[in-house]
Amino acid sequence: MRMLNKFLTAAIVSAGVLGAGAQSALADDITLRIGAGHPVGPTVYVNVVDEFFVPEVKRRVEAETDHTITFVEAYGGAIAGVSETLEAVQTGLLDIGAYCFCFEPAKLFLHNFPYYAPFGPQDSEQSMEITRRVYDRVPALTEIFEKSYGQMLLGLSGWDNYHLGTVKPWKTIADLKDVKIGGAGPNLPWLKYVGAVPVQSTLPEGYLALSTGVYDGWLMFPSAYYGFKFYEPAPVYTMIGFGPMAVIGLTMGTKSFNRLPKDVQKIIVEVGREYEVQSGISNNKKQKIGLAKLKEAGATLQSISEETRTAWATSLAGFPMEQAKEAESRGLPGMEVMKAYLDEVNKAGVKWSYKYSIK
Repeated sequence: MRMLNKFLTAAIVSAGVLGAGAQSALADDITLRIGAGHPVGPTVYVNVVDEFFVPEVKRRVEAETDHTITFVEAYGGAIAGVSETLEAVQTGLLDIGAYCFCFEPAKLFLHNFPYYAPFGPQDSEQSMEITRRVYDRVPALTEIFEKSYGQMLLGLSGWDNYHLGTVKPWKTIADLKDVKIGGAGPNLPWLKYVGAVPVQSTLPEGYLALSTGVYDGWLMFPSAYYGFKFYEPAPVYTMIGFGPMAVIGLTMGTKSFNRLPKDVQKIIVEVGREYEVQSGISNNKKQKIGLAKLKEAGATLQSISEETRTAWATSLAGFPMEQAKEAESRGLPGMEVMKAYLDEVNKAGVKWSYKYSIK
């Protein structure tokens, strides 16, 4: 019933009945629209918005200011889909949005940099910390949100460790040749080594696509593979260890932010950074729970050898450099970002399956 009420309220907002965005700084009660393309439940980054960011902002605003705050929550594409949320924040349809940069390959190509060097960090908290250090080293990554899209980055989030689910069992890399496998886009080049056929897709359409043979596998992390019940049409789940990817942002429209009282602004900024920390913690927890639940549900869990993993990583030796050059051709600091990322991973003491370099 709680979810139904959220979606009904969101529908009213989108029709314009509740009026526009954040109220003025003089209002006692502030109303903000917040949303994401993925639903609450099987999607960790949305859960952290719903269960941590929203209640924590409300609690602190009530406890520390003379204001109260109401969030109109619109998840699961109630206002904007997975590839529409950045634009929804930009236009003011949403005041705050959470979305994966993977669904903005043109506008946020470089922000997908963790995808461009897989088989690195295996822990979500560590991955989040490393990625944050790259953002701190290269301010352009943060500045582009305000300069180009009228919003500010409140905090990062991400996915837990990517592995591979398939409809049919397989034993060797050769078994994956010509198998159609779905993915988010930036991770599809990972499949080149095994000769699989990459298919661009999204989580909400995955179950039906696997069930009907649109593709026969999916590059996916355990929390969502279990949460979206992909194990039903595709029960074989193979531990690959491509790594967790901090490629999600929680952003707020600058116009909405600027209309808020200064004390409320401060709280939202602080809780946004706390959201980032909570995301790493939650992804690690959900990874373990997802794997346990998959086993309980009857999925077949298997692993590849370290030799195969090393060979797979080695096959992508030129991938980071290729993506860095592509970013440079788009006028983006691709070399700087990829060098910073590889440097921060090395500083953290992470053992690569293949040690990439940018020259």
